Amino acid sequence: MSRIRTRTSLLAALALVGGTTGTAMAAVPDDTGVRAVPCTVDYKIQNQWDSGFTASVTVTNNGAAKSSWAVKWSYAGNQKITSGWNANLAQSGTAVTASNENYNGPMSTGGSVSFGFNASYSGSNAIPATFTLDGVACNVDDGGSGPTDPPDPSGPNAKVDNPYSGAKVYVNPEWRAKANAEPGGSRIANQPTAVWLDRTAAINGVNGGMSLRAHLDEALRQKGSDELVVQLVIYNLPGRDCSALASNGELGPTEIDKYKTQYIDPIAAILADPKYASLRIVTTVEIDSLPNLVTNTGSRPTATPQCDVMKANGNYVKGVGYALNKLGDVANVYNYIDAGHHGWLGWDDNFGPSANIIKEAATAEGATVNDVHGFITNTANYSALKENNYTINDNVAGKSVRESKWVDWNRYVDELSFAQAFRNQLVSVGFNSGIGMLIDTSRNGWGGTARPTGPGATTSVDTYVNGGRYDRRIHIGNWCNQSGAGLGERPQANPAAGIDAYVWVKPPGESDGASSSIPNDEGKGFDRMCDPTYTGNPRNGNNLSGSLPNAPLSGHWFSAQFQELMKNAYPAL
Repeated sequence: MSRIRTRTSLLAALALVGGTTGTAMAAVPDDTGVRAVPCTVDYKIQNQWDSGFTASVTVTNNGAAKSSWAVKWSYAGNQKITSGWNANLAQSGTAVTASNENYNGPMSTGGSVSFGFNASYSGSNAIPATFTLDGVACNVDDGGSGPTDPPDPSGPNAKVDNPYSGAKVYVNPEWRAKANAEPGGSRIANQPTAVWLDRTAAINGVNGGMSLRAHLDEALRQKGSDELVVQLVIYNLPGRDCSALASNGELGPTEIDKYKTQYIDPIAAILADPKYASLRIVTTVEIDSLPNLVTNTGSRPTATPQCDVMKANGNYVKGVGYALNKLGDVANVYNYIDAGHHGWLGWDDNFGPSANIIKEAATAEGATVNDVHGFITNTANYSALKENNYTINDNVAGKSVRESKWVDWNRYVDELSFAQAFRNQLVSVGFNSGIGMLIDTSRNGWGGTARPTGPGATTSVDTYVNGGRYDRRIHIGNWCNQSGAGLGERPQANPAAGIDAYVWVKPPGESDGASSSIPNDEGKGFDRMCDPTYTGNPRNGNNLSGSLPNAPLSGHWFSAQFQELMKNAYPAL
């Protein structure tokens, strides 16, 4: 399904509680409108299927300010809440109580709180007739048009060609605090980075951290009267990262239904809240997934059994399609699908087939190409943006640059040329001609004292390439906590033809994976590619991994890496 769909009316009537004797309602002039009732409740069903539904609830307090709150209602049918976010939800029979979390207790006069949940039902799914806030009856607000109504193409929140143009980009306060705590970190602490939703718990906030709604509320504050982009990484496929144990996820290979109902549906419901309609929400959809189905399956030396399983069961394709469909239905969401990087897909036998599998996913589970605004390359990777000291067309000592051990017959030597070419390939297989590309430049600067200042010696094609290349990895297949890496180009809009923006999707300082086995409850395994003593596999040409020692679990703060990235930044800090 594309972005626009018909909304079924779910609220048949407005229930207004009058100001009779014995209520807590104060006498107010007639012209105060909604303030004539002590509270209003906007209960919306965001998504509904045969056996369940997703709902969002927004409560507005028109009485005295509160330090905590509890909302109650009862169902007329057999609805049962199964999971929720941004509230503590309890149900006894048909009676439901939603009370505040520790981070959203205060509610000012005129202030609102929002929460949501998934629930099961059978038969009818009637809207609750009455709600109370701390024992005081509220009215029910039907909220007007639903968030999935077609946007007014001339309205203030109509989609734009490039969401980054003319817009600020959200600065994650949690990452900013970590950067500021590092010596010298204040130099980059105000750069925008993405928020990673890398497990279901991240929707509500992990270990006391910010929830998705908390980030969106903070984005509204940062936005002010300007335009603002907030960047989210959708990253929780079943059997995630089938070729990289360090970033395995919480869902098993067959748990596609959990992915849909417990992960994507709640995210979509939150993003669809009209409260956030003024934000430009950019999603990076499922990094390191679809290209694995091309490069790491079948009889290839790089194949893994886990990737063969995911290709056979189709759950990567189904999961990405479902995410694009549901998120694409939200009028102010801009979906960008992850498209690997040049050191992964730049070879002829990977390039075209990867575009084809991405098209298959973008038209699965009700999604269409209209749900895709663009693509992102080099996410959380290290490929140099632009190699200036050699080109793919150079010949040295009678050999083409493509014959060097580093390039190894790849058709691209850097990320910019690959992203521009892959964009053309994607259009050729059926994506809209207006798609734009993003390039993650958070860790591909390769500056510092080791950065070459000119071409290498022409003794051989290898001395020429190795002496001049900015990317100092031992092998282009190395991906984990790379030694010598530096911050790359700072985030910016419209930097080159076909490129919507350079972005920092991978927050600098967050580990790619642990350098030794660390027991954890996050579903993350130990990948030898994060071990600096590992001598490799076919995916990195059986070379040393080039990773930094003493690294923590993926996503955890890695101070030594952060310091190295600043030291080797290019442009320099």
